[in-house]
Amino acid sequence: MSHNNSSSASDPRQPSTAKPYVPSSVAPQDLPINYPGFIAMIFGVAGVLFKYKLCSWLAIIFCAQSLANMQNFENDLKQVSMAMMFAIMGLVSNYFGPPRPGTKS
Repeated sequence: MSHNNSSSASDPRQPSTAKPYVPSSVAPQDLPINYPGFIAMIFGVAGVLFKYKLCSWLAIIFCAQSLANMQNFENDLKQVSMAMMFAIMGLVSNYFGPPRPGTKS
């Protein structure tokens, strides 16, 4: 018991001067770029335009990653929702649309 008192007496920390951590506020335009959301948008557009199934599936994966790491809710949600729409449109047109020219159905 005396060992515990002596260690607390020589403790350099001062709990009375401790302040809670308050993160600094960052303006939305100063936040880093949401790369997974941007990549999801690129893959989603490529999946729709070029009818690549892989691009549409990758767009959905990057949308999920972007949703999991969202920092700026308003702007990121707009970007992710657009990328998700492109990805779903690409998948629907690939699997249920007319066949690609030059391929056998």
